[in-house]
Amino acid sequence: MAATMQDVARLAGVSAKTVSNVVNSHPHVAEATRLKVQAAIDKLGYELNVTARNLRKGRTGLIGLALPELKLPYFAELADSVMVEAEKAGLGVLIEQTNSDRDREIGVLHGQLRLMTDGLIFSPLALGMDDIHMFKVDFPLVLLGERVFGSANDHITMSNVEAAKAATLHLIAAGCRRIALIGAHPGEVVGSAALREQGYRAALQEAGLPVDEQLVRPSEYWHRGTGAAATDELIESGVEFDALFALNDALAMGAMHSLHAHRIDVPGDVSVFGFDDIEDAAYTRPTLSSVSPGRDQIAREAVQILEARVAEAHAPFDQRQPVHRIYADFELVPRESSRRPQVIDGAAGAKTSPAKLAH
Repeated sequence: MAATMQDVARLAGVSAKTVSNVVNSHPHVAEATRLKVQAAIDKLGYELNVTARNLRKGRTGLIGLALPELKLPYFAELADSVMVEAEKAGLGVLIEQTNSDRDREIGVLHGQLRLMTDGLIFSPLALGMDDIHMFKVDFPLVLLGERVFGSANDHITMSNVEAAKAATLHLIAAGCRRIALIGAHPGEVVGSAALREQGYRAALQEAGLPVDEQLVRPSEYWHRGTGAAATDELIESGVEFDALFALNDALAMGAMHSLHAHRIDVPGDVSVFGFDDIEDAAYTRPTLSSVSPGRDQIAREAVQILEARVAEAHAPFDQRQPVHRIYADFELVPRESSRRPQVIDGAAGAKTSPAKLAH
């Protein structure tokens, strides 16, 4: 039979309470006593019943993470980052894939995942601003993404407009003037596509360049195949373009596949810039320029905020932290798929490298 806390106490010659203080790392235990108890634990092979301890505390030691689609590399890498941060906090993670399905997203807020965890990190796609009332929940909840703004929940999102604008200005600084956009969602008001398109248009306006609507290409799903299809259609339309800004890296990789198939050189004929800076971006041919949107920061902040919310769950409202609204930092990561911007030195007429491209 497995050793119990009472067995350890008898062998060490101390009380069960003292053993409990040692295994729970209470600070006020004499070092000699701690060593004696630890020796008894090692000899008996005693293991703390974490489940029982968490039940006594009213906690499970688990947090939930609900994401739209794990086959998309960004969400897979975000899940990995969340698990790394949760492990640092001594927490486990239960992951739910919603497939951007409305009923499944509603189920995340009211179903089994809620009952099995202390709190939830949730990136909704099917639910939106019209559903904001659904996010009034009685458990710790941290929202991610760009579908729901203004709820009473903590919310961490990307700097989508600013990052897309910076990527487009990067292409303009490299001499590109006919910049296509792949992945638009026509009619969308709130969401990643709408915000990134807004940044793209703002950059063109700032540079004094017109927006050619023929260059704005829709793609409902942000996958490699849809990126290739949208780029095929763009090429076959005969519309001239010298750069392509894809609203995520999967679209950008599909776009480069199409460009290669049509024998269009990247970046010689067309520069390509993506968004998300997934790991694969550094291993495409050519390597893919991309926006790094602060994925690790998003994971770290989300876990830390959720952990704090769980800890203060029973505190009076006036003693709780104010609601967090966080926009993650971003950075441009230029690689081989985009031409490097050049600045002309007016005095010498020489070309010099631009300043560091970081936000």
